[in-house]
Amino acid sequence: MTKRSFAQFFKNPREWREDLVAVGGDFSVERLLYAYTHGIFPWSEDPIRWYCLDPRAIFDLNRVHFSKTVLRKVKQNRFRVSFNEAFPIVMQACAYREKDNTWITPGFIEGYKELHKQGWAHSIEVWNSENVLVGGVYGVAIGKFFAGESMFSFESDAGKVALYHLFAKLRESDFVLFDTQQLNHVTWQLGAYEIPKISYLNRLEKAVAEPTPWVIPLSHD
Repeated sequence: MTKRSFAQFFKNPREWREDLVAVGGDFSVERLLYAYTHGIFPWSEDPIRWYCLDPRAIFDLNRVHFSKTVLRKVKQNRFRVSFNEAFPIVMQACAYREKDNTWITPGFIEGYKELHKQGWAHSIEVWNSENVLVGGVYGVAIGKFFAGESMFSFESDAGKVALYHLFAKLRESDFVLFDTQQLNHVTWQLGAYEIPKISYLNRLEKAVAEPTPWVIPLSHD
């Protein structure tokens, strides 16, 4: 499909007042990239439902609040942290965490695996002393914009350790916008806050236009 076709498929978030902007379609790389660069993300499958929330939750990358416990674990190097070593497994673990309430379906995973192969989607993995994957985060990076999609922890604070290293990497690479979509207890504790949709879209438009290479090599799953 062309950009014009996608523009006809999705309601224009700047004009449309509802959160739901489209139903249907697929998880093709082209559709996902068009969606993310226009403030839209998929949530559910059969059929796929596409949203642009108002208000929108974001992080200020310089004002993230981690507990002393998390910071202690980071300082003590309790875990091994990697980037893009196990992208599909991180997605599957996030889906398992939610179990019967997950939107991360097999079709969803396949679409994002292709995004990962093309360099747009990334994972951060946390491994324990026995080299078992115990925490992680995945998301989508376009320009200086990162959309955090989901996180999991199989050991206490492992997911937050992954987030700590992700935020550090994004600051190092001069990212300017971190989208967490909506507030929940965890993101609120870490310092996420809400802004109006239009303000978010204005920031997004600038962020995706600023090229920033993601220098971590991709896996080849």
